[in-house]
Amino acid sequence: MWKKLLLLGALGLISAVLPGSPANAQATRSWVSGVGDDANPCSRTAPCKTFAGAMPKTVAGGEINCLDPGGFGGVTITKAITILCDGVSNGGVLVSGTNGINVALPGGTSRVVLSGLDFEGLGTGLSGVLTNGPGQVIIRNSTIRNFTTAGVNVQGTAGPPNARVVLDNVLITNSNVGLNVAPAAGVTNEVFVFNSVIDSNTTGISVTLTGSLVYLSGSILTGQATAISAPPSQPPLPPVYTYGNNVIRGTITPALIPQSLQ
Repeated sequence: MWKKLLLLGALGLISAVLPGSPANAQATRSWVSGVGDDANPCSRTAPCKTFAGAMPKTVAGGEINCLDPGGFGGVTITKAITILCDGVSNGGVLVSGTNGINVALPGGTSRVVLSGLDFEGLGTGLSGVLTNGPGQVIIRNSTIRNFTTAGVNVQGTAGPPNARVVLDNVLITNSNVGLNVAPAAGVTNEVFVFNSVIDSNTTGISVTLTGSLVYLSGSILTGQATAISAPPSQPPLPPVYTYGNNVIRGTITPALIPQSLQ
């Protein structure tokens, strides 16, 4: 009898520490809710409270979904992930004195999708979305406002691989710079802006180093004294392309950009 009890106890101890045990499992889809708790497993019936709480419980390449409106807080992303809040009225990222979502991907093939989010910097937040490193970042169906550095801040570490950032149906307003593209020397980041509005910032789009490219299509830049600020063109590529279907109001520096492609 005692031998059986000792054997069962040993088996229980082994299963508790094995890396594949349920306590340590990561889900391909996790959930957050305004009334959730980060102590939960982030399942649909027991959701987490914040994106930061759900992140370590979600496998790389998985999804974090919003069940209902809520303030889900800022988070640093270091793996491929999708955050989807399109089905709710507010997937809130409210921060003060820091960045909203910081994307620092380890490899050039990783991808992050942020969709249906409402970023609020309260006039003291740094950047709504900061990307720093390689990989692809897609921001869609979102609002970003009241940040002191930039609504979207595209940085980059020195040397390849490079980053690609896509903005689709995004409103950036009341920030210092709407879209800031400022990678390290030798990094060629590409930023695509589709069907978006960059309004009432100090500067609409700022490109601080030659080599990176910004493409605009179906978008509006208005309400800021400086619409586009970029370095002089480096033949054969100018730093900013527009596709003839944008509305751009405000100063463009230097005057020879943007170039229109039909």
